[in-house]
Amino acid sequence: MSKSKKIEASNAPKPVGAYPHARKVGNLLFLSGIGPRDPETDGVPGLVQSKSGTYEAFDFEAQCHSVFQNVRTVLEASGAKWENLVDVTVFLTDMKRDFQTYNRVYAEYFKDTMPCRTTVGIDALPTEIAIELKCIAVVE
Repeated sequence: MSKSKKIEASNAPKPVGAYPHARKVGNLLFLSGIGPRDPETDGVPGLVQSKSGTYEAFDFEAQCHSVFQNVRTVLEASGAKWENLVDVTVFLTDMKRDFQTYNRVYAEYFKDTMPCRTTVGIDALPTEIAIELKCIAVVE
């Protein structure tokens, strides 16, 4: 059995729980759930809240671009490339509102190599994000 190697990506947002950014087993790389939080500020791109906690601005497309950048950061820290992705599970907190935007942005990032994909609608994520990706890649 192959040993598992824990990977922490210093340029990626810190995990919100007790888990690594990724684990490598043999030539497979398993990424933990990755959201769109900004690695420097821990804020959510496209999300502006008032002091009372109500949303003043919400830009789901900005969250999509940010989550893809965060996935790319973890892949690169793990010795993999974007093209190495073979499976992506997408969690959306509002499937009806956000799926069309997500699908369009996803197609921009996966023009040449499309991994398998599953999209799941869920009630909530651990922070104020509307999207999270769980990915598997092959490391060459």
